[in-house]
Amino acid sequence: MTDNQNEKSTGWTGGLNAFGDFAPGMVHYTDKVLFDDVWERDGLSKRDRSLITISALTALGKLDQLQFHLAFARRNGVTDEELKEALLHLAFYSGWPNGMGATTVLKNIIENGD
Repeated sequence: MTDNQNEKSTGWTGGLNAFGDFAPGMVHYTDKVLFDDVWERDGLSKRDRSLITISALTALGKLDQLQFHLAFARRNGVTDEELKEALLHLAFYSGWPNGMGATTVLKNIIENGD
């Protein structure tokens, strides 16, 4: 039995909801490894993990993934004002278009109440 099998499941089903039976490997690694194992490690709070993830996704220009992770950061205790400030700061380090794109995603989340 591996360490992963000894860990309690968080019940995360985002991968399953996205892919169902289409991509079982992606479902497994998203739900069981990423969210059951990595996101549950003791070394960082979920709030800090959210800020790190948003930074990486913004720098890479991954707006589709930012849609989820900006909303998830809000659930993990990051305020809207902190997210706006983080994205402004990131714009200078990751490129203005990436910062603008991420800020547009955040604006839509806030305005739509997600």
